[in-house]
Amino acid sequence: MPSHRPSGRSGRPPDGWWPPASKPIVVEGGIAARSKRGEIGGTWWSRRFISVLESFGIGSRLQRGKRYARAGQVLSLEIVPGQVRASVQGSRSRPYRVFIETEILTDSEWGGIEDVMASRAVFLAKLLSGEMPEEIEEAFVESSTTLFPASDDDLVSACSCPDWENPCKHVAAVFYLMAESFDDDPFLIFAWRGRDKERLLAELRTRRHGPGADGSGTETSDDSVEVGKFGWPTFDSERRNNDQVSFWGSADDMSAVAVRPRLAVAADLVLRQLDPSPLVDVAGAIDALRPLYESITSNAIALAFDEESTPSRS
Repeated sequence: MPSHRPSGRSGRPPDGWWPPASKPIVVEGGIAARSKRGEIGGTWWSRRFISVLESFGIGSRLQRGKRYARAGQVLSLEIVPGQVRASVQGSRSRPYRVFIETEILTDSEWGGIEDVMASRAVFLAKLLSGEMPEEIEEAFVESSTTLFPASDDDLVSACSCPDWENPCKHVAAVFYLMAESFDDDPFLIFAWRGRDKERLLAELRTRRHGPGADGSGTETSDDSVEVGKFGWPTFDSERRNNDQVSFWGSADDMSAVAVRPRLAVAADLVLRQLDPSPLVDVAGAIDALRPLYESITSNAIALAFDEESTPSRS
């Protein structure tokens, strides 16, 4: 790592010399920010990342990197545990090397965070749908840690360019592209702090459902299930009473299912689409089933957000 800027704070050359103003070499195929004006970052968590950086008193210096980020001057960007590595094309023929480091949380610290996250279903549900839960920072605070670096002492940046200002425009450009990377994949924030996506989801499932909940367990077969009419399995009354979970639950790994709960326009919308039937009083059937559908809808939303469900009216 370049030695002329060993810390996260800005420094000034002792002799007062500053590099002359220069224009970057135009490149093709760089990583250009999607935002062409205004703020960079489309989600609350990426904008939160930028606001945390600005709270360190470097907001004015960050602005210098927007033009570089939007022009595609960043050639490469890699986020690994504790570090971001990037290559940025400046005014010299050789691209500058940028490093941004933060502290990796220990396994013990991650264990405390995962305990808090696993206590509420909304964390896992939103993460599986590609969203960062708005309560995520609370989980870190409850575990005496922080999601983002807490101060400029927790964030070290360096660039191989001759500019003594820190962050320079090359580092600032990388910060903005990090924000857009977090837009695309919020799990990169956790990876930067030392927990990759697969490990985090496995730990959350294990804490919520016990060992084997991550799908690594072996399947078991039950040859005692009898097949009835139309090939459907039949169950005796004792088994039905003692093993209701086998009917309503699932032993399959549901990690690939994207959960995006939202209120239905009308809970009985499916019932309203029924064609007239010569066998039953459709209107009467709809009236009888409507409370059940409303109860199922409200309880499904409550289950998704780990809230207290309402008793069925059926």
